[in-house]
Amino acid sequence: MSAVVVGYVPHPRGRAALDHAVLEAHRREALLVVVNSSRGDALVDEEFLRGDQLRALHEELAASGLQTEIRQPVRGRDVAEELAAACTETGAELLVIGLRKRSAVGKLLMGSAAQRILLDVDCPILGVKSSPRES
Repeated sequence: MSAVVVGYVPHPRGRAALDHAVLEAHRREALLVVVNSSRGDALVDEEFLRGDQLRALHEELAASGLQTEIRQPVRGRDVAEELAAACTETGAELLVIGLRKRSAVGKLLMGSAAQRILLDVDCPILGVKSSPRES
């Protein structure tokens, strides 16, 4: 079975990425792999899902009708490495990432995580932004 991998954080950009990944997984009849990682500081990392947030994500994915998997690696690697590993391990045909609004300088110098993902991942990548109201 093919796979769509998505990097998820509990912010508007993560929501936008997840919504697009669900659509792509349905379109491709693919496994949806949600990656929510931490470099090892999961107890204080506000982007690492736990408790009610994690339960809500499980329920949402169960209701999607897709075959899904949630990965929460805590290995000290950065998000680019974790997403690249998930894409390689699943043979992903698409990676979906959320992008945040950048300043003029930030647009010139793309975020280091996004840049590393573009350089390190071998499958096509879909970068999505949240709606202007949610940014």
